[in-house]
Amino acid sequence: MIVKGRRGRAPPHIRRRSRGIERQLGMKKIVSLILSILILLLVATEIEAQQLREVVKQVDASVVVVKTVEKNLLSSPQTMFVSSPGSGSGVLISTDGKVLTAAHVVQAADKVEVEFVDGQTVPAKVISSVPSADVAMLKLDWVPYNAKPALLGDSDKMQVGDDVFIIGAPYGMGHSLSAGHVSARRAPKNPAAATLSLELLQTDAAINKGNSGGPMFNLAGEVVGVVSSILSQSGGSEGLGFAITTNVAQRLLIAKKGFWSGIDGLLLLGEWARIFNVPQPAGLLVQRIADNSPAASIGLLGGTYKAEIAGSEILVGGDIILAVGGIAVLPDGAAMPKILEYLSNLKTGETITIKILRAGQVSELKTVMPAR
Repeated sequence: MIVKGRRGRAPPHIRRRSRGIERQLGMKKIVSLILSILILLLVATEIEAQQLREVVKQVDASVVVVKTVEKNLLSSPQTMFVSSPGSGSGVLISTDGKVLTAAHVVQAADKVEVEFVDGQTVPAKVISSVPSADVAMLKLDWVPYNAKPALLGDSDKMQVGDDVFIIGAPYGMGHSLSAGHVSARRAPKNPAAATLSLELLQTDAAINKGNSGGPMFNLAGEVVGVVSSILSQSGGSEGLGFAITTNVAQRLLIAKKGFWSGIDGLLLLGEWARIFNVPQPAGLLVQRIADNSPAASIGLLGGTYKAEIAGSEILVGGDIILAVGGIAVLPDGAAMPKILEYLSNLKTGETITIKILRAGQVSELKTVMPAR
């Protein structure tokens, strides 16, 4: 029996106790709701982790470590060239042995081979490369019987916030996984890239030295990007990684007949063109030349001395390319796609003419297009 006070209200001590019970019940509901949300989040996280584990198992066999050998210039104790090993990553995309990777990994390589997850190592050749887009295609000498190509996805469907993961060989540690999201879609700022209508996927997934050329996958196990570069002040991953979209790679390397020059070059324009006495607004300074490449067969010469200009270390003393097939090198980079298309369309036996600046003198080099 509840004793009523004045005006039919319960006594104060009864009202206080009632409010306390209500608060306790309210707190229990809140705690119960929070626990329910945490449980749902844990279940969702576990489901996502299981999904990622299964997808990684499906695609890991398609990822390769790209091993290279190229010439590097030593300045001490005396100036000399030595063969230096390098490494990057790549992904098998066809049953006939085509491998996608980054151009800067293989552009001037004298020797290339790829290593699969089971340890099999296969020699490879560069068959196509677009340095301004930083994508290249390799062709294996033979394909392991258990090799499983990855599928190329439609990178145009990727949106900011979508989950992605990267498998590669950071610091040579093959088949390392990092996961994250698409942070942004961006266009490269260099002039040559702009003329090719390139697009990059920015990601917060960890990317380090050795990841270059590796595949960026969506959660369906499709390749949506080819790892290109990072922005870093420390030299390591800082959550700013970039991958060229697969739609761009398909357009440049698969839809068109490709070409690989074997030239590692530096575009000279503005003040740099004046420093090197280039007799036109721009030229391509040859840094390195890969052995057994078209550039080597035509007789182009790479740099022979190291120099530091405006804080950048470059190789100087090599040829400066002024024009290819009558197409002059331009400061806005617009000539590069035209030169690439010209070289890609040349038939075996047709003559290639390159106008160069060598030791202060303008001259021409000629050769015939080798069989491809």
